[in-house]
Amino acid sequence: MSEIPAITLADLTDEMLADVHVLDVREDDEWARGHIAGAQHIPLGELQARVAEVPKDQRIVCVCAVGGRSGMATQFLNAEGRDVINLDGGMYAWAGAGRPLSFD
Repeated sequence: MSEIPAITLADLTDEMLADVHVLDVREDDEWARGHIAGAQHIPLGELQARVAEVPKDQRIVCVCAVGGRSGMATQFLNAEGRDVINLDGGMYAWAGAGRPLSFD
């Protein structure tokens, strides 16, 4: 199995975040507890059926709670021809670093 491309929160600058599409693959209840503003929400279990909703022309940062499910999504989407990296540490790292949460 190939290594999953990943980025750490420390390396994900605000400038970079403005240029990527964030895909959150957590479950609905996790999403409701806070997510990255502007993120797209497709639970991992629905991703294969909804892959057409994921942009093909933009770099994607995939996120879940800690990085496991988003790692699986990253592998799947890269195999589908998308340019995807996994956010190492997921939303736990995001919230733990005091980054803002959206509840829209």
